[in-house]
Amino acid sequence: MNRRDFIKSTGLITLGVGLYSFAEAGLHRLFAEGKTHILTLSFDDGFKKSFYRTAEIHEEYGLKACLNVVAMGNTPGYISEKWIKEGLIGNFDDWNKLKDRGHELMPHSWDHKNLTEIPINEAKENIDKCLDYFEKNLDSFKASEAVYNFAYNASNQELEDYALKRVRAVRTGGWLVLQNTKYNKLPDISKQSRLGCWSYGPDMCDNNIESEVNEFLSENGGWLILNLHGLDDEGWGPVSSKYLDILLKRLVDIKNLALLPTGEVFRML
Repeated sequence: MNRRDFIKSTGLITLGVGLYSFAEAGLHRLFAEGKTHILTLSFDDGFKKSFYRTAEIHEEYGLKACLNVVAMGNTPGYISEKWIKEGLIGNFDDWNKLKDRGHELMPHSWDHKNLTEIPINEAKENIDKCLDYFEKNLDSFKASEAVYNFAYNASNQELEDYALKRVRAVRTGGWLVLQNTKYNKLPDISKQSRLGCWSYGPDMCDNNIESEVNEFLSENGGWLILNLHGLDDEGWGPVSSKYLDILLKRLVDIKNLALLPTGEVFRML
């Protein structure tokens, strides 16, 4: 697929977004370089040890990690879960350090509740508490530029619409927002976006990731978002640090592939 066909297939040439305005944006550079595929490895929850190691592995290959954290995960009152044990989650001192190193830190709910299972007003308050806390505690964070990552990849249209009043995009289950495809279209500069992702667990997901990535690379192009969590023995559906290293080492040499955090894609528009 050539660059112009890829731009058309991803919905970027529309009456509202012509090629001229798109050509001034950063994504145009990627297509000029022959990129047809964008892959995001989107890490959730905020495991301190795993997130520092994830960042280190990305840095070895000149990449930015996509890290999404539970706002109150390290504060008094957080109720630990089977897969997110007390004491494993970092705090905003950690997240600011990782952001200073160039990595992307985005919200992954206030307290990791499935917002579709609680009263709607409580769910909306949960979203606001999360975003407010990020604005107070994460350096240079602006909700209007953020991607809100729903816990459990669970949402509905009312919750998505509510979050999109404050954020640039939401990430949720691919089965909820993608139709007959695993891949996202690249975002329109004039619209807010609902992004779909895919995750695997509860066991080690190395083989699942390998299969999904290989299938994606065999397709014509698009944007695949894979939702990961901790490394090795941390979290639901962990990926091994050894495999992540091997994977990134291989992928950075694929000429038509760009590895980007979700928010970075929007910043390049």
